[in-house]
Amino acid sequence: MSGRELGRVQRVLESGWVTTAGEEIRSLERAFERMTGCPAVALGNGTAALHLATKLVGLSLSNRKRFVKEVVVPTLTFAATANAVLYERWRPVFLDSCREDWGLDPQLLKEFLEARARENKLPMAVMVVHLFGQCADMDPILEVCRRYGVFVIEDAAECLGARYKGRVPGSIGDIGVYSFNGNKVITGGGGGMLVSPNAAWVEKARFWSTQARDNDPEGLHNYVHSELGYNYRMSNVLAAIVLAQLEVLDLRVQQRRAVALRYRDAFADLPGIELMPQAPDRLHTNWLSCFLIDETKFGMSAADLIRFLDAANVEARPVWRPMHMQPLYRKCECVGGAVAEDLHRRGLCLPSSSCLTEDQQQFVIERVREAHFKAKGRK
Repeated sequence: MSGRELGRVQRVLESGWVTTAGEEIRSLERAFERMTGCPAVALGNGTAALHLATKLVGLSLSNRKRFVKEVVVPTLTFAATANAVLYERWRPVFLDSCREDWGLDPQLLKEFLEARARENKLPMAVMVVHLFGQCADMDPILEVCRRYGVFVIEDAAECLGARYKGRVPGSIGDIGVYSFNGNKVITGGGGGMLVSPNAAWVEKARFWSTQARDNDPEGLHNYVHSELGYNYRMSNVLAAIVLAQLEVLDLRVQQRRAVALRYRDAFADLPGIELMPQAPDRLHTNWLSCFLIDETKFGMSAADLIRFLDAANVEARPVWRPMHMQPLYRKCECVGGAVAEDLHRRGLCLPSSSCLTEDQQQFVIERVREAHFKAKGRK
């Protein structure tokens, strides 16, 4: 917390507007509209935003004869991305990553869409995930999707504050989604946002998120519903917290980047440990400081290093387990997968909090170095 949250929350409590109506919600939406240049709707969490994004692209399915109820999803992602597709009873098709940025492989996507176009079985959308604070390579992805009329949904939950060639992630495709979960760069303890240059889509998402309540034709404030809706709205209290956090977004990004750079410099002399690639045309927020371990050079595998750190009271985690390796999704189509499997096998995330002190980080650094030297039989 930045210390600015208390005053905003206090004003909300005093106003009495603590649930899903209130000025803080609209103020937060306006802040994202200024940042992205797109209409915005605040929602209860990022997963809800992903679900409504999938539902929105389905509105035109009946008019798109070459398209099927499928969404392309990177296999290297958190489960919420794929789950949103399943909520609509559509099929996710998983695609591999590229090593240059760990994002969706544009060349693999091009080849996949070319083949599907010949079969007249194009997916309705491609859901691009901006991983660990870095944007995927959007230009070639957009180019091939525009060629075939495939919608682009940006899952920007992990990269608020990043940039792709100066552009704001989430505002580049047809729909963008953000998360304010407790572990993100800024947080409200929960919450999400959906943005789109298509204002009608944003209003439809707003309608669905409020239980799809229609205006009462009798004017009696009856609850009238002609469509299936959801309880997906953000609370005014949560919006107040996120607004206060948004004021320090740039600072939080600087802090996360500084953590990653300290790790990089501290491990520069260690063989077999390498920071996640950072593309020169993008601003990486380093939401998580991710590394690849070369077992032969470092002396132990990423899994063994995680166990070593855990025993030293340092929390480290693997890179996401690819979706095609998850029991729920093992029967789904996956194009490629070897790169994502390798990144998962060799990848790990070190403590990356914006409030990580230099002493705390030095402790982590010393334990990583200790692991290497012990594995190599050196002091």
